Amino acid sequence: MLSILATPIGNLGDITLRAIGTLKACDAIVCEDTRVTGSLLKHLDIPKKELISCHGYSKPEKVDAIIERLQKGEHLVMVSDAGTPGISDPGYALVSRACEEGIKMEALPGASAFLTALSASGLPMNQFIYIGFPPLKKGRHTLFTSFAEEKRTIVLYESVHRIEKTLCEIADALVEQPERKIVIARELTKMYEEITHTTVSELKGIASNITKKGEFVVIVGAER
Repeated sequence: MLSILATPIGNLGDITLRAIGTLKACDAIVCEDTRVTGSLLKHLDIPKKELISCHGYSKPEKVDAIIERLQKGEHLVMVSDAGTPGISDPGYALVSRACEEGIKMEALPGASAFLTALSASGLPMNQFIYIGFPPLKKGRHTLFTSFAEEKRTIVLYESVHRIEKTLCEIADALVEQPERKIVIARELTKMYEEITHTTVSELKGIASNITKKGEFVVIVGAER
């Protein structure tokens, strides 16, 4: 069986009792970075487990080997470095393959950065679209321009290295909608968590002064 297990996005107190029990009982853990997962296990006082590295640069043969172990009846747990596996991380490839092979799976719910940000945004959540990280080059301008006509709340991730550029490009794309609401969440659930509520008209000023630390969730309110 493959257990898809969400881990904390910052505050380690957000781990669930079910997640702890599953991590203790499994045969091995498939993870992005063995150092990150090893630190989590140490914090939780979980005896040493076999950690199988599987990330965006892993060869297809690595997934093949994991699938073979699952087919033999092993209980493996898949985690990402933080949050829910498969959301903007390499976990999708393994889950997709497991589905194709008819392997039994279970999902253990828990933290997710974009849902955490949405819940504190004050923006409509009955309909929203999640786009992950924006393209680095091709399709970037087209994507941001499309925001002008979007009737649903838009959620995206951005790294510390591109947050200022991204906010400025969104401001340019929505310049004709100056009062449209924007929420920027940084360091969610951590000591220096910061959630900024602003509008398109103020976005460039916010971008130039934003604290460049951690990863960001950016939420663009629906066009009305």
